[in-house]
Amino acid sequence: MRQTFGETRSAFAKKHAVISRDSHERVTLPLWPGCALVHLITPALGAEFTFFLVRTQEETRIGAARADVERFVLHRAGGVAIDLDGAGPEALPHEGYAFLPAGCQHALKLGAGSEVLVLERCYRPMEGTPPPAPVVSSIPQAAAQPMKGDDRLMLQKLLPDGAGFDMEINVMDFAPGASLPYVETHFMEHGLMLLDGGGIYRLEDAWYPVAAGDAIWMGPYCPQWFGAIGPGNARYLIYKNWNREPLG
Repeated sequence: MRQTFGETRSAFAKKHAVISRDSHERVTLPLWPGCALVHLITPALGAEFTFFLVRTQEETRIGAARADVERFVLHRAGGVAIDLDGAGPEALPHEGYAFLPAGCQHALKLGAGSEVLVLERCYRPMEGTPPPAPVVSSIPQAAAQPMKGDDRLMLQKLLPDGAGFDMEINVMDFAPGASLPYVETHFMEHGLMLLDGGGIYRLEDAWYPVAAGDAIWMGPYCPQWFGAIGPGNARYLIYKNWNREPLG
């Protein structure tokens, strides 16, 4: 990664942020023993969720999130296992993931030198609807379908569509030269990480070159568009709040 004196590709605006790898700052926190954390997106930006990287310095065990908080974990490197309700650890493969609903008793077992991407947010229950069940799977197992009929842009939905779910997490896979079909503007917010490749992201009235490892926050009503540039596919993981009325 090129970096010279005083340079970074990270950028911040009222309704969006781009956080590039060259500006990562690692911290330690009591609830994540043996780990170094890079907080990519937090409420300090204006977001209603947290999105962060966890890198282990030693083998460790991490307990469940606060009772009203749901957690999504993506395995990126090393040894990662999920223990649900004390049933025993289930190893996650590379790009395996776990959705752990609010109140779900679980533990993350992380080997030394492991890395996971974590999203946490307060769950919004819906009256008369039971909460969602845990989901443990992997990105390669998720069915891919063309987005709006464009087979150069494939969409994988990682979570079910049931009414109990209040968020959506997808993987978007762009062939070189493919792009979103239009500039999106909506009341939902996004958290995104580039997994592979790169391209150009329009956020509000700014245009940014982005590459694998970059994270993006898009607030409500942030105009947004992406086009893939490069010899290989560009692929990103993207979160949005979903399935709930805007009035709350």
